[in-house]
Amino acid sequence: MTDLRAELVPVRSADLTGVVCPMTFVRFKLEIEKIALGQVLEILLREGEQMQNVPRSIKAEGHHIESVKLEAGKHRLLVRKGDKTGSVGISPLPIR
Repeated sequence: MTDLRAELVPVRSADLTGVVCPMTFVRFKLEIEKIALGQVLEILLREGEQMQNVPRSIKAEGHHIESVKLEAGKHRLLVRKGDKTGSVGISPLPIR
């Protein structure tokens, strides 16, 4: 299992700004399947329909959006791969 303190360093990146819905989420699914549970995928989305629909679908699939930033007119999302149970394979930090 991965430690929560691990940096949010994506192992893959996908620019989906040129993709039209509903193919945007299909492309996201193809990319997230290429990484292991708990790893982070970076995706770039446009404002509008992509940002309205894709994050909701990502959460419904059990993945976790760790970060959203607007950079150069594109939304940069860091998505930690989870599963339908909501598990992302991460050990919680110890309580001190």
